Amino acid sequence: MDMSFGSESGLERARKRRRSNETIMKNGEKEKEINIQVVVRCRQPPADKAYTFDRVYGPDADQARIFDHIVIPILHEVKAGYNCTLFAYGQTSTGKTYTMEGDLNTIDGLISKEAGIIPRTLFSLFRDLEADAQDFSVKVSYIELYNEDLKDLLSSVDDPRKLKIQDEGTKKGILTGHEEVLVKNANDGIRVLKQGSIKRHASQTNYNKNSSRSHSVFSITVHIKETMPDGEDLLKVGKLNLVDLAGSECIGRSGAENNRAKEAGNINKSLLTLGRCINALNERCLHIPFRESKLTRLLQDSLGGKTKTCIIATISPAKISYDETISTLDYAHRAKNIRNKPVANQRVTKKALIKEYISEIERLKMDLLVRF
Repeated sequence: MDMSFGSESGLERARKRRRSNETIMKNGEKEKEINIQVVVRCRQPPADKAYTFDRVYGPDADQARIFDHIVIPILHEVKAGYNCTLFAYGQTSTGKTYTMEGDLNTIDGLISKEAGIIPRTLFSLFRDLEADAQDFSVKVSYIELYNEDLKDLLSSVDDPRKLKIQDEGTKKGILTGHEEVLVKNANDGIRVLKQGSIKRHASQTNYNKNSSRSHSVFSITVHIKETMPDGEDLLKVGKLNLVDLAGSECIGRSGAENNRAKEAGNINKSLLTLGRCINALNERCLHIPFRESKLTRLLQDSLGGKTKTCIIATISPAKISYDETISTLDYAHRAKNIRNKPVANQRVTKKALIKEYISEIERLKMDLLVRF
C-alpha cells in the first residue's frame, strides 16, 4: 500500500491530475483520461495481502488531515468548472457517515474538530469564494435512496413520484424533480444538511446503534461569474456530489430481522450491482449493468464518465470482519482501474441561466397542479 503523503499543496496536486494521462483524439484535440482516485481509511490495515491505493490512512489520521489531503484538491476542480464525486464505501460501522458528516454542531460559528467532509467542504468553499471577491452562488440538494425508492430530504412534501432519473441523450443519470436550496454561507448550508439528516433512515444493528439504512447524496452546485475580454458575463458551473453509501453487512451477524433484514437485503443488492458495474468497467465489457439499480444509475457518470471521482473505502481491523474487509479492499482495488474522461462544464450566459430558472418555476407550478 502506498503510505506516502508528500509535501505538495492541494492546488499543485490538482494541477498535476489535470495534466496527467492525456490521450490524443482522431481530430487532434486532447481528451483527458484519469483513473478514479481511491483511498483507504482504517485503524489497522490487514497485513497478509498487498494492495495499491493512492493513499492509506491509519489511526493517527484525524478529520482535518483526511479533508486537507483528499478534498481540497477536489474543490479546486469544482471551482474550475468540473463535476466531481466523492463517495464512501465499506462495511456497516466502519466510519462512512463519520467520514462524510461527522459532528455537525458548530460553536460560535466554527466547526468541531470531529466535523466530517461535508461541513468542512462548506466552510472551505465559502471562505475561498469570498476571498476571491467574485460574484457567486451556491445551491445544495440532499436525496436518499431507501429500499430502491428515491426521497428528497429537503422537500417539505413527501412525494417520491416527482423524483426521476434521466436516461436519455447526454444527461444519463441526472436526477430531476428535487429541491435545490440556495445557501448564503457555510452555517446556512450546515443548517440545511442537519434538516435533511434528521429525515434519513437509520436504525440499530449489532454493528452500530445508529446505522444508516439508506444511500444519500449531498450535492453542492457552484456558479461563479467570469467577465470575458469583450465585457460579456459568463457563469462557470461546478458540482460536487458527496455520497454516503449504506454499509454492506452480513445479515446473520448484524442481527437484522423482518424489516431490517429487508433493508439489508436491498442495501446489499444495490451494492452488488455497483460491484458488477465496476467489474464490467474494469474488464472493458460492452454492456455495463447501470440500469439494474437506481444507485448505479445515479453514479453512472462518476464511473467511467465525465466526472472526476474519488472513493474512500472504510474498513475494520476486527477479526470478525475479516471477510468483509477483504471484500471492500478487492472492490476498491478494482475501482482504481476505472478510467474517467473528465470534461469541464460549458460556461453559460446569464440569459441561459434565467431561462433555466423560468423552466424550473414552470415545472414546480405543474407539480403543484398535479398534487392539489
